[in-house]
Amino acid sequence: MTSEQAPGAGAREASTEHRTADVVADLVADRAVGREDHLNAEGVVVRADEVRDVLRTLREEAGLDHCSCVTAQEYGDRYETIYHLKSYDDPTRELSVVVPVSKRDPSSESAAPVFRTADWHEREAYDLVGIEYEGHPDLRRILLPESWQGHPLSRDYDPESPQVVTFRENANPLEGDHSVDGTDTMLLNVGPHHPATHGVLHIEVTLDGEVVADVEPDIGYIHRCEEQMCQQGTYRHQIMPYPDRWDWGGGGLLNEWAYARTAETLAEIEVPEYARVIRTMSAELSRILSHMLAVGAYALDVIGDFTATFMYAITEREKVQNLLEELTGQRLMFNYFRLGGVAWDLPEPREAFFETVRDFLEELPGRLEEFHDLLTSNEILQMRTIDTGHLDPETAKSYGCTGPVARGSGIDYDIRRDDPYGYYDRLDWDVAVEDGCDNYARLLVRLREVEESARIVDQCLDLLEDWPEADREIQANVPRTLKPDPDTEVYRAVEAAKGELGIYIRSDGTETPARFKIRGPSFSNLQALPEMAEGEYVPDLIASLGSLDTIMGEVDR
Repeated sequence: MTSEQAPGAGAREASTEHRTADVVADLVADRAVGREDHLNAEGVVVRADEVRDVLRTLREEAGLDHCSCVTAQEYGDRYETIYHLKSYDDPTRELSVVVPVSKRDPSSESAAPVFRTADWHEREAYDLVGIEYEGHPDLRRILLPESWQGHPLSRDYDPESPQVVTFRENANPLEGDHSVDGTDTMLLNVGPHHPATHGVLHIEVTLDGEVVADVEPDIGYIHRCEEQMCQQGTYRHQIMPYPDRWDWGGGGLLNEWAYARTAETLAEIEVPEYARVIRTMSAELSRILSHMLAVGAYALDVIGDFTATFMYAITEREKVQNLLEELTGQRLMFNYFRLGGVAWDLPEPREAFFETVRDFLEELPGRLEEFHDLLTSNEILQMRTIDTGHLDPETAKSYGCTGPVARGSGIDYDIRRDDPYGYYDRLDWDVAVEDGCDNYARLLVRLREVEESARIVDQCLDLLEDWPEADREIQANVPRTLKPDPDTEVYRAVEAAKGELGIYIRSDGTETPARFKIRGPSFSNLQALPEMAEGEYVPDLIASLGSLDTIMGEVDR
């Protein structure tokens, strides 16, 4: 147990692991071929032709209804897929379903018919690692173009190999359009360079008149090999600067915490209590920074309000950026967290810093009232967002949606509360949940979360002001070189600005990871866009996309 866990969390997790192991033994023992020890969860090994049956049993009978992540990797003698399962009701109930396949035939049964989120995850596994999934609804590359040669995360991949292919391996741009089933439809390309897409995103939209008949997000335009770069970096010093770059909207400190929590669990590092309070305060300021951009950009998406709402949001965001710049030394790529704590203490003079933060917190409620007047009370915005972009709870769960997207569908799921870390379990705050299941509800959730983040920051300030100077320990004593035991595996997650940001690490005994997998919340949230947009109008599609607050840095990675 690390000090990032809540008091008693170790005992709770131990009993949960035992319960999960018993459930597996009772429910899937006849299909399990082995067990594995993962630091966060029990691992059960199943045959490649039993995947759907096992996952369906665990979802329906064990209540593991959240397929959080799918990790694929290659060993010297086999390929392997890991389905990281959780429960939306209690994310500390975790299970790793491990599916090994031979190097001779790297093929496994697809989980997409059980968990819709597995569709994109398995496509990514096929694209980068080379595992094929039988029964997958649309197994093709997702981050790289279809004409790409080889799989970049496979052991025999040659990065110097040419990517020149024959013309017939590419789609023919001169081929005429064809109607499907004789219908009079039109293909509309939105993006990949369009201001309404919140990044370099391409959406293929099929229109039947003005109604959206089909939507297919096309991602991969900004893929930057973040996982590969992290696999080449050392745990102690070289990986931490990368997480900030997964979310340039301002949520970088939350991403840093995802890596810190995973690596600290892997290396059994205890974080000092004082550093946990600083982490909690700075992370919530980072959440406000992200949500202010989301709210301001949404005003542009839906009602074209640049002069009032957008500029008001940027004004408040600028105040938070100034605070975080004073604390971290950076305006966006913070690189403030360290394994075992934070880089340095609060800026001096402390009293002046506290006063500046409190001034911001005192003015914030009045500014939020203005946002409600300009946005949530705006009749035009209400007409554009209420009862559009519908996403019911069960569909959201099947796609692995988290964060404000899930909570806007009435799913009361927040890792800060449900799997406590930092100092969240000792503070008074509420999880913002709305049951509207539409674009309007997701906007309300973000505005309410800004209020709750402010409550958390205010309580952290009280604690930090009264903290004895002699006990202000900002970092644990961490070895300069970390070399976790070989084949140690862990998956940990935090509540980032967009939802559950998880990281899987497998060590190989060296100071760099053998496998580093990033579970970006926007990846799963964006996959649900067709469910929200089909059957509605083009303007509703834009409003639905904006309500996801997608950041492409964590989609493509």
